Amino acid sequence: MSRRTAYASVAVVSIVPRLAVLLHERDRILAGSVEKSDIFATTFIHSGTYGFIPGQPSAYTQPLYGWFLIPIYWIFGRNWEALGLAQVVVAAAVAILVFEIGRRFLSTRWAIVAALVATLHPYLVWHDVHVNREIIDQLCAAALVLLTLLVAERPRRWTALALGVVGGLAMLGNSRLVFIPLLCAVYLALRRVPLLPVVLVLVGASVAVAPWLVRTKADVGCWAITTDGRALWKANNDQTYGLLSSGKWIDDVRHDSPRPPEPGHLTPDEAHGKYVSSGGRVLLHPDECLEMRFYEHLAWQFVSNHPGAKLKLAGLSEQLFWQPNVIETGGGSSGFGKQVAEPAYMIALYALAAVGLFLAPRAVVWLALALFAYQSFWAAAFVGATRYRIAFDFLLALLAVAALARLQERRGT
Repeated sequence: MSRRTAYASVAVVSIVPRLAVLLHERDRILAGSVEKSDIFATTFIHSGTYGFIPGQPSAYTQPLYGWFLIPIYWIFGRNWEALGLAQVVVAAAVAILVFEIGRRFLSTRWAIVAALVATLHPYLVWHDVHVNREIIDQLCAAALVLLTLLVAERPRRWTALALGVVGGLAMLGNSRLVFIPLLCAVYLALRRVPLLPVVLVLVGASVAVAPWLVRTKADVGCWAITTDGRALWKANNDQTYGLLSSGKWIDDVRHDSPRPPEPGHLTPDEAHGKYVSSGGRVLLHPDECLEMRFYEHLAWQFVSNHPGAKLKLAGLSEQLFWQPNVIETGGGSSGFGKQVAEPAYMIALYALAAVGLFLAPRAVVWLALALFAYQSFWAAAFVGATRYRIAFDFLLALLAVAALARLQERRGT
């Protein structure tokens, strides 16, 4: 089978079920509470300000998804058709990248199977058409793995630089990935890749991230990918374990929880809520940098003063992160897909991927294990949920299919 035919097959299988979900969910795609990036993108189009409120630049969320939305909304308008179709295309691109990763160590037929297993992930089929920044996380993750393997095989300078840029974009999409370019560089160094390509990975990441850091310093007042330090505190305080163990989410912290002094007493999204409810008459100016430092300090205080409680919380976070059952952080998929299809899919995937750890090429296994360990670290440091894991779930699919391929080979011989 030609590569073009393989691409077409993978893309069609990826697109068709997502189009069905998109049509079913069309009235809910942009309704109710949406990602902060959606608000930022809309504000930018109407006023030229990247933030919640015109004239008030903000860095209260990771920027990559917002900048993905801006050209879509600018050209096609903010509607479910434009957003949904754009994200369906991204999902198809991810599936094609997974196929290309599979081709590094599988036959074309098995690489197609791996891409199909990854793209038909029940949670993703639903999640990929809604407003969620993880759709871009998946694209960056798949590109990152493919480029890392390519640099390890043939350490060309431009490929290494591209890997660094993708790593930097991944950081801008998800601040948990702040050390991911360094992880890739260490992996390549251990694979005895020459020093220059390894250094270029870090250079490329710096080039991708630097403009956003400079903008945040100039317009907001501090060096940061995101100023949402409150999110770190919500994941690390004496309420968190009780909330998560009772099925609630970290956003359900008590209203009487600590607040920084003015002008950081309200969060930027709370100030935006007052701005909207007042018809633009109430215009507050919260200090994001002050608030970020206040909440980060509280989080570190909790960890240092209550190591036992943090260890217990980290264990629960790991469970929520890796469990086959879906944990939602907001409006989620429902019914059969969430309660039956997703757990059954993940249990089978975990079982086969565990076998694949012993049968897949060592270079792929060690990269996958490094990325899984990295994810686990951040799940323990922050908090675990299905949506934070899914960006790298395609690695499980690749390992699982590698196991199937080798087992079939052995049966054939």
